[in-house]
Amino acid sequence: MNNNYLTFTDEVKEALASNKPVVALETTIISHGMPYPQNIEMAKKVEQIIRDNGAVPATIGIMDGKIKIGLNERELEAFATNPNVEKVSRRDFPYILSSGKIGATTVAATMIGAALAGIEVFATGGIGGVHREGEVTMDVSADLTELAQTNVAVVCAGAKSILDIGRTLEFLETHGVPVVGYKTSEFPSFYARESGFGVDFRLDEPSEVAGMLRTKWELGLKGGAIIANPVPAESAMDHMEIEGVIQQALTEAKDQNITGKKVTPFLLARIKQLTEGRSLETNIALVYNNAQVAAQIAVSLKK
Repeated sequence: MNNNYLTFTDEVKEALASNKPVVALETTIISHGMPYPQNIEMAKKVEQIIRDNGAVPATIGIMDGKIKIGLNERELEAFATNPNVEKVSRRDFPYILSSGKIGATTVAATMIGAALAGIEVFATGGIGGVHREGEVTMDVSADLTELAQTNVAVVCAGAKSILDIGRTLEFLETHGVPVVGYKTSEFPSFYARESGFGVDFRLDEPSEVAGMLRTKWELGLKGGAIIANPVPAESAMDHMEIEGVIQQALTEAKDQNITGKKVTPFLLARIKQLTEGRSLETNIALVYNNAQVAAQIAVSLKK
């Protein structure tokens, strides 16, 4: 790709030029995942956590016909407050860039931006996946196909529990994406530490994860990896309780004919209401935890 489409903050440019560890961050979580002002507070704190752990944060978004690798304070604020921010996945890049619109990057889009910039590690909340009833609707997130083809490791708290986790893991297995349990043998389900499903293998140290990733890419095995990092126990929600809440929110979404890319924001907002705000607190805690682990892995990859 023509790198004329990329622009960098000075901090990120210097880090990449001097081979320092860099961690990519998405913007959809800011624009569509959380309300203001929690979203901007979270975005700034996540960047700080990454710096505190020895890496440089690169929050990725699309503005003014450019893929911005790293955002300044004014740009972050725009993603947090502008109601016209579009949600961007792989298919949307050409239109959003050529039209000059402002676009927040999903997991798939952030992976693309990170790979173009030469960044190997990305911290997010949870990945997209196969939606419940996906065998009927064919609603499968582009995050999964991106993981199969783009060489970026994604540190996440598993898949969002609004999804069909079993089918999501089957899809990842088919496409050769390693699912690593970080200090866990069970795949986490975003709000909860458990899901009832296992991982491919467990690793307990950032250096072990870095070694596995380096080996994968040196073998020429294309694609990323999922580093599934459960939400800290003190911030986790009960698996059965959150499952009941999700079932109620899903029923309401179906009754209101909410489909496509509108489903996830609706469900997350409704789950927040039904849990009286606890789900948002859990979401923020798991993002901070993922940022810390991602920074440690990025540092190990440079050793």
